[in-house]
Amino acid sequence: MSREYPIIAVTGSSGAGTTTVRRSFERMFLREDVHAAVVDGDAFHRYTRDDLHRIFREEPERKDELSHFAVEANLLDRLEGLFIEYGEHGTGTFRHYIHAEDKQKIEAGCRVGTFTEWQSLPCGTDLLFYEGLHGGLVTENYDIARHVDLLVGVAPTMNLEWIQKIDRDTKLRGYSQEAVIDTILGRMNDYVRYIQPQFSRTHINFQRVPTVDTSNPFEVQDIPTDAESFVVIRFRDPSTVDFPWLLAMIKDAFMTRPHTLVVPGARMSLAMELILAPLVRHLLSQRRFR
Repeated sequence: MSREYPIIAVTGSSGAGTTTVRRSFERMFLREDVHAAVVDGDAFHRYTRDDLHRIFREEPERKDELSHFAVEANLLDRLEGLFIEYGEHGTGTFRHYIHAEDKQKIEAGCRVGTFTEWQSLPCGTDLLFYEGLHGGLVTENYDIARHVDLLVGVAPTMNLEWIQKIDRDTKLRGYSQEAVIDTILGRMNDYVRYIQPQFSRTHINFQRVPTVDTSNPFEVQDIPTDAESFVVIRFRDPSTVDFPWLLAMIKDAFMTRPHTLVVPGARMSLAMELILAPLVRHLLSQRRFR
């Protein structure tokens, strides 16, 4: 069903590579002259970093129930409310969560692990673009997935996901490797309950699979390069996909199942452009010319 104000969501775990996919979308939006309202899923966390440290110090038994994946640790009512409001009126409110790599915001006086104030989305946008943990979440109380017109999953193999998270959080965010591993293990239950089921609801999944040994993700190692991986792309509705054209356009691509295309890792960006750009154009054509 077409809507006047479409919503695109990229969903995946922390360290999965959703930021890379987001940048591909942003380049696509710039080239296609699409004015997107961009929302970061981390902005809907319920607690600042100091809040969590205080809670864990006073109530250590709550540590496992308040991972960033968990429903209880996020303002999912506000996230679903934003999707509803934007889908109906093209408006809504958002904020930013400050990470260590947000140099400009830190230089402007923001503290790592805190939020900016809530503010209104810019006026006159063509679509809402969300990147975060819960774009395809469905629970007893929330059904965020139903508000999304194009839901994209980013799910590298588990060991690769952990390697990427450890590398990012130690090099960019200042955590020790032991602290990152503790976080991974402590939120595994929430990962299985809230993150993995979303990949069965996505319209398209991108899963990077390394071709080098990642059997022990907890030893210090380099992240496998694009040239050392393949990307498995699964389509929920293969009847809408021109597979012969994609196979002709993407060198060394091949199919493994009727709904699954595999491309060399170095051609993931090309594959995303070829697959996603027409879908974005279709969403906007329905909006502009219906």
